[in-house]
Amino acid sequence: MAHRAGISLGSNLGNRLANLRKGRDLLVNLLPEGTNFLQSAIYQSEPVDCPGDSRDFFNAVIEIDFVGKPHDLLKATQGIEYHVGRIAVSQRNAPRVLDLDILYFGNIKTDEDILTLPHPQLTHRRFVLEPLSDIRPQLILPGDQSTVEEHLRKLDSDEPELTIVQTVW
Repeated sequence: MAHRAGISLGSNLGNRLANLRKGRDLLVNLLPEGTNFLQSAIYQSEPVDCPGDSRDFFNAVIEIDFVGKPHDLLKATQGIEYHVGRIAVSQRNAPRVLDLDILYFGNIKTDEDILTLPHPQLTHRRFVLEPLSDIRPQLILPGDQSTVEEHLRKLDSDEPELTIVQTVW
């Protein structure tokens, strides 16, 4: 059985646009035959909770069909990150070539050491909510009562407005 899964993509090292495209293309390769995906525009955002000299991020969200369990998708996203050039570093929120985060996985709720679904910071980050609102404004996450669009409208964040980099990519 396929589950709809939302995945955020972020990059602030190298050719950020090319990194997001490569990540998206590799994620789309996971799709079961005959299914489709949704993708947001690409936004530029200032780094949040990152080292002071960090470059701005390019961010997007895609939604795919995935056959398997959440941990299977986590393993696949981590493999894609490293394939595109991410290296393991000990510094929290260090600059990265590609960062993929699973935002939601169907109606599944889980809270484990390596995977919490829905993503615990999803509704607190403009750089995730705005692109997600592009593709699923009426989505209500498991265990929530508000839509993505409502969360974005009510967002209390110091993050500056995002800049659209590209709508078709």
